[in-house]
Amino acid sequence: MKIESRDDVRFLMAAYVPSAALNTALELGLFWRLAEEPQDAGRVAEALGIPLNRCQYWLDLLGSLGLLEEGSAGYTPSPGAQTAILDEYSQETWALLAQEARERQPAVHDLARHIHEPRSGWAALGLTPLDYYAMLEEDPDRARRFTHMLYEFHQPLAVEVAKTLDMSGVERLMDLGGGSGVISLALLRRHAHLASVVVDFPKVCAVGREIAAENGMEERLTYHAANFLEDELPSGFDMVLECDVGIFHKALFRKLHAVLSPGGRFVIVDDLIEDEGEVAPADLRWAFLRSLGDPDYRMGSWAEIEAQLSQAGFEP
Repeated sequence: MKIESRDDVRFLMAAYVPSAALNTALELGLFWRLAEEPQDAGRVAEALGIPLNRCQYWLDLLGSLGLLEEGSAGYTPSPGAQTAILDEYSQETWALLAQEARERQPAVHDLARHIHEPRSGWAALGLTPLDYYAMLEEDPDRARRFTHMLYEFHQPLAVEVAKTLDMSGVERLMDLGGGSGVISLALLRRHAHLASVVVDFPKVCAVGREIAAENGMEERLTYHAANFLEDELPSGFDMVLECDVGIFHKALFRKLHAVLSPGGRFVIVDDLIEDEGEVAPADLRWAFLRSLGDPDYRMGSWAEIEAQLSQAGFEP
């Protein structure tokens, strides 16, 4: 958003309000409800158990954002909401994305009071930081929703990777942290000789196996349940692919070097900054949020990763 006036500043100061209104609509499935049948504020309030006056303001606020339209039969999703929301992801995926945004909100509460703290902002507020890996292991339904969300979310990335990645000489692929197997599936469709093994947490792998079967790829796409930072990994791969995982450790790189066959390749697909470059505007919100959890957090650069890879035994 380009700031041009004091009104722009004041709007941005209160941006958490429309953000919360939108995320709530996504979590509660409002757009899908209204896409099935227009409803007035009274019907929405009754169906969702919201006080009528509050519900009316909520719907009108969403309308002011260009997300709802009001007609004689009630509210319906706007053409913009149809295109940007309903036509993009499933209701379940949008609901989980909105839930995750809500769960991260506490980190920015009372920010002016704790931004100076030389420790985690969560700790300064007396809160425990979210541990998504523990949540996935403890909650099978969360793992299912998360895995299906990434399957939808990464479809464009999977198509792009499959189109551009040189797979010559690769018959056995390790898809590290591949979750749903969406990247592997795109590669398997393009390369008939290829077989892939996804390495991820057990409950994620369980969902991934179902997705592989739904795509008729269960013979060529298999899953190895493991914490790849701690557990022993299978070996004999022509390529290890780490795509949008964001975990870079020299010790991990050494493990991956050991699982590759002679002449094998390790490929990283991720958003990293250039050697001396700045964080891309699209990544700044995430980087700032991460710094509230860890004051020493820095987005990795390709130069740093290349140095770690070299120390682990990899060559360009």
